[in-house]
Amino acid sequence: MLDFGSIFKTKRPLIGMVHLAPLLGVTDAPEIEKNIENALKDATTLQKAGFDSIIIENNYDLPHDIFVKPNVVSSFTYVANEIAKEISIPIGICVLWNDFYSALSIAKLINASYVRVPVFVDNVKTNYGVVTGDASAVTNFRKQISAENIAIFTDIQVKHSELLNVRPLSESAKEAIKKDSDGLIVTGKWTGDAPKASDLEEVREAADKFPILIGSGADIDNLQTLTKYADGIIIGTAIKEGESLTKEQHVNLKGFDKRISLEKAEKFREKFLRCVSIG
Repeated sequence: MLDFGSIFKTKRPLIGMVHLAPLLGVTDAPEIEKNIENALKDATTLQKAGFDSIIIENNYDLPHDIFVKPNVVSSFTYVANEIAKEISIPIGICVLWNDFYSALSIAKLINASYVRVPVFVDNVKTNYGVVTGDASAVTNFRKQISAENIAIFTDIQVKHSELLNVRPLSESAKEAIKKDSDGLIVTGKWTGDAPKASDLEEVREAADKFPILIGSGADIDNLQTLTKYADGIIIGTAIKEGESLTKEQHVNLKGFDKRISLEKAEKFREKFLRCVSIG
């Protein structure tokens, strides 16, 4: 396992999402230079706000493919590399919906520190097809491309999906740890939904001191509860400008034209630091 201390400057990291606009060949994709401009604004804002890391993700490539096409891989790599030139904090890569091959390859090429894998040990049904977790494929591919220095953070019973191999959350956690996850990510059921405290308590008990990250739904009001169980927070939508849409209006609660708000990011970080210092 790669220790959080070897990736971040703290063992209680605050991680901001950089959601790329639709990439090359995807519906509504802007010119690639505009995509870079928007992504750089968000990345530099998060760094300025004092965040410990960013994750770059193709959030708006709808409908998602389980494994993406070459046009997405090439444009994702191009944009991510431009971000990496300007950012000094650790970078993570997530290629939706579950393309760990591309995520690890991009991470290797731009010297990112970790990847996020939504489905690692679970079997789930999504709007884009059934995804069967294959932990050995993930770790074997990491070894194949000599990327053992890149951490693998893995969701368990991830949002936006229906669990097919129904079992307690604690069992997913234990299996992910056993199969060489470097950190567990716990989400609610949807973007903007926080995990239940009871679920977090269950995972913390199963994981003991193993690193846990919150992957959705964190806000100013629930941070105290979330940081009681989790080591770190991943946040994106809640610190963007503008009002949120409803789940019925769009799978993403804010459009790709909405940027990260420096004021919201700084306030969130201040509250996060207070919570982890108390905990």
